[in-house]
Amino acid sequence: MWIPYNPNPRGNRVGDCVIRALTIALGCDWDEAFTILCAHAYGIKDMPSADYVWGDLLLSRGFRAVSMPDMCPRCYTVREFCQDHPHGLFLLSSSSHVVAAQAGDYFDAWDSGDTVPTMIYTR
Repeated sequence: MWIPYNPNPRGNRVGDCVIRALTIALGCDWDEAFTILCAHAYGIKDMPSADYVWGDLLLSRGFRAVSMPDMCPRCYTVREFCQDHPHGLFLLSSSSHVVAAQAGDYFDAWDSGDTVPTMIYTR
């Protein structure tokens, strides 16, 4: 089930999906998630929005990454993933979006349930 969620202090909905997802994954507010990610990116010397930068941050925090099978790239959606995974904490990454899922719900500023994840991070 989609839970409307936008912790951005200014209510912005574009360009900060990684930060919004990290607030759920790391259990912190938007400012702290942004700061943590920027510090990590600084250490790697790359942009915070790069997939491997925020992915490395999650790996350094005990998450593991699982690539989704490429057998049917348009058929397994965020919504279906959440229905199949009623327990646990996940960050679901697609080619252009990141959304947090927990206990079978996904948290996002808009209903991204039709998005097709290609990478799953879980702890």
